[in-house]
Amino acid sequence: MIDNASHPSCGCCGFSRRAFLASCGGCIGAGAALSSGLIVPKSFAAEENQMTVRVIFSLHAPVQPGPDWPNVGHDFNPIMEATMNALQNGCKGINFVSSMANGPEKTKEIVDNDNVDGYIVVQMNCWNRVVQTVAETGKPVIFSDFLYAGSGGFLVYTAALIRAQKPNFAFMSSLRLEDLVAAANCLPLAKGEGGLKAFTDAVAKIRVDAVAGVKEDMKCLDDKCDVLSTDDLLKELKSKKMLEYEKGWADTAVQTKESLGIEIVQRPFAELNDLWEKADKDQAQEVLKRWTQNADAIVDVPEETLEKSARMYLAMKTALKNHDACGITINCLGGFYGGHIFAYPCLGHHELLNEGLIGACECDTLSTLTMIAVTTMTKGRPGYISDPVMDVSTKQIIYAHCVAANKAFGPDGLANPYTIMTHSEDRQGASLRSTLPVGYMTTTLTIRPHTKEIVFHRAKTVANSTEDRACRTKIAGVPVGDFEKLFTEWDRWGWHRVTYYGDLKEPVYALADAIGFKIVEEA
Repeated sequence: MIDNASHPSCGCCGFSRRAFLASCGGCIGAGAALSSGLIVPKSFAAEENQMTVRVIFSLHAPVQPGPDWPNVGHDFNPIMEATMNALQNGCKGINFVSSMANGPEKTKEIVDNDNVDGYIVVQMNCWNRVVQTVAETGKPVIFSDFLYAGSGGFLVYTAALIRAQKPNFAFMSSLRLEDLVAAANCLPLAKGEGGLKAFTDAVAKIRVDAVAGVKEDMKCLDDKCDVLSTDDLLKELKSKKMLEYEKGWADTAVQTKESLGIEIVQRPFAELNDLWEKADKDQAQEVLKRWTQNADAIVDVPEETLEKSARMYLAMKTALKNHDACGITINCLGGFYGGHIFAYPCLGHHELLNEGLIGACECDTLSTLTMIAVTTMTKGRPGYISDPVMDVSTKQIIYAHCVAANKAFGPDGLANPYTIMTHSEDRQGASLRSTLPVGYMTTTLTIRPHTKEIVFHRAKTVANSTEDRACRTKIAGVPVGDFEKLFTEWDRWGWHRVTYYGDLKEPVYALADAIGFKIVEEA
């Protein structure tokens, strides 16, 4: 996901502010009732000595107008209503009022005309910048994630506000509404003797206690991961090349070549599209037939779309061969929405990963070079790029994306089931949900040549989520280490991570030592 918060349009959907305001009826002004028809019980009418708290839902519109997490067409009204009712019924002595905002301008209108005692901001789309303006009021603020919907912005913005040491800032990230209610019941502490510190400490205790209440046996299934020696790895990497269609997320070509030996080559969409148009139709049918036979199910994806995806796979294979490269990454969303490419590469990436090659999402340079390095290290194991989500109620970090291999242990390893579906955010194209193996230790990392750092944590896989919000594949893990610490640095490293099956701590540390990089253990 790309942070669109600085753009004049409304996040990934591309709506202008004018179009957004028209789509949501001008949004909900300070003190107004939600358009969902939410009923405020009379018992919660403002009374003398009550604390009044404004709940601001941070989102594009009540019904999502364009592609973004959780997905186009998503109706937020029921969850907004459920959230307000849970707060009103669960927090005696607090009067709740509600608003919606899509960015700083609307938020400023709300807070400048407010006389409330505190705020709850619920992040319902990823990159709407609302909580920053609210935090500047100095009043107690609880920032809450609507999981699988606002999680990217929630993690990045939470880390930034923690780093800024905002004394009025508290946060909650849980699938359970009762955890948000418990946090909200801490708001009156800000008016007591302990002040803001008593409030923020109490909310933190709720998070920590929720995590501590989850007892997970961290013993993992046996997984003998054969790795190259560091010397052999660095020799191998000197021959590796990756293709970017078009410009990638980070300009690290020089630093990547100097530190790892990997060459980064940028190519135009036109080249890839030409290869797609020329792809052999009979070969594409063979690929399509294999996908159809191997998938557990195909949901809402017509054969014509599968055929286009198969041709994109063949085009990527040809591009890799023509440039003597082992990895390819494509600005898939920009290319598809801009009319530069005509098929999503998701299934093609899936196929490349199963073959021990690299197919990486969204022209993410850092994730792609990480995958080349670690797939080479592990002799063919596929990396899995994800947008992580964190849930204190289960002590899980959930790695979510619409692309994954189904041979987590390498091309010759066992295959796991998968379902072919549309790309989740826009419900277009062809992607897949891979039901990845549980019970194994995994290593999640990103290599950053421009800062000479490797960001790193480990987790035991425990579940696959089929929640319809956000990306199709969602493998959940219980992290090794300090779960609370995992909230603190997303603003520095960005949202994407790459996950590998296997406990790779020793070889990753050895690689870092050999190239002079610092290891940053997130947990």
